[in-house]
Amino acid sequence: MQLKTILNRVQRYRGFVYREAKFVEGFAAAVVLHVLLVPDARTQPTCSGCGTKGPGYDTLDERWFEFVPLWGIPVFFLYSMRRVDCRKCGVIVEAVPWAEGKSHLTKAYAWFLAGWAKRMSWKEVATAFHTSWENVFRSVERAVVWGLAHRDLTGITAIGIDEVLWHHGYKFLTVVYQIDSGCRRLLWLGPDRTLKTTLRFFRWLGKERSAGLMFICSDMWKPYLRVIAKKAAQAIHVLDRFHIMAKMNKAIDEVRAQEAKAMKVKGLAPLLTNSRWCLLKRPENLTTTQDVKLAELVRFNLKTVRAYLLKESFQHFWDYRSPGWAVAFLDRWCAQAMRSRIEPMKKVAKTLKAHRLLLLNWFKARGLIALGAVEGLNNRLKVITRRAYGFRTYRATEVALYHALGRLPDPADQLTHRFC
Repeated sequence: MQLKTILNRVQRYRGFVYREAKFVEGFAAAVVLHVLLVPDARTQPTCSGCGTKGPGYDTLDERWFEFVPLWGIPVFFLYSMRRVDCRKCGVIVEAVPWAEGKSHLTKAYAWFLAGWAKRMSWKEVATAFHTSWENVFRSVERAVVWGLAHRDLTGITAIGIDEVLWHHGYKFLTVVYQIDSGCRRLLWLGPDRTLKTTLRFFRWLGKERSAGLMFICSDMWKPYLRVIAKKAAQAIHVLDRFHIMAKMNKAIDEVRAQEAKAMKVKGLAPLLTNSRWCLLKRPENLTTTQDVKLAELVRFNLKTVRAYLLKESFQHFWDYRSPGWAVAFLDRWCAQAMRSRIEPMKKVAKTLKAHRLLLLNWFKARGLIALGAVEGLNNRLKVITRRAYGFRTYRATEVALYHALGRLPDPADQLTHRFC
């Protein structure tokens, strides 16, 4: 079976003919494969400006277009572009079906690289297929631009808003996820975590889709609370469980550091040495050594231990089925925390009381939306940025995250053959 037969089967272009294929000595590779393409004499060239056909004007120098490698051998299409004498656009270069604009990558190869970029890091893809990092980036960027333009934004009823640290120097991203039970994806991404950033999201979403939101999950960051109350007042606003427990862990860590310092000044035994993760981790996640250390700590009447026990007792709040009983438990817990004389825990109790109504919305949303989806998607986001060792530009980060988490469509119907 000849190579031209294979190409005609997997990647045929109407109006163009594969003339010949030959091996040529390459520079970086030992050998490359050149495939000559010529236009069918019966067809006229297509104007790249308006898309209409017109008479040919002249022919330019031969251009190379990189195609999907075959058996590890680089493949290049060779074609002499024609210029069209278009009535609307004047004399202009023709459009070809295998490439866009001045790109030297064929569409098939660009989608091939973008597909592998979901499985491996961009550097690994470039190394595996003997291409440049820039080619992989441009391929992924093209896939993201196409996917964002063609994705379905109907039926969005539940979203989660959060911020993530993505670069040194405390540079944050505001991320918005769709967390409906049937669709969990990255919906929108913006730099910083300011009020203006959150407003930009709702302006992008539009009034009609914002009015269709039923649930919004976020932390207690004030700009989020203000914008959500203004732009989507009809939605049930749920405070994220993870961030509430993270606030308690921060309080415990503050108490531990203060008490350890005070014990050192008084010359007491360093009971709190190497105890940080014993106190911050859930009991079921402790190692054997940490479990033993925690058992030793709880024998002493320390502020740190009392703060830890307060945090663990609050975990029962999430197990209630009745909001009424949950309210009673919350009131008792806040009263106990206020009597504890532990200032960081008293501060947490005041915060919970101030956001009491939003906190109780958790019970209204339980079972209807994926309340843990935000943190799960955040973990995947961190893996992606860690795999890339930190993107230097916001654009590269944006492209990578939409590509990996956006569940974007791809033009499978426009490709004759899927290579991956």
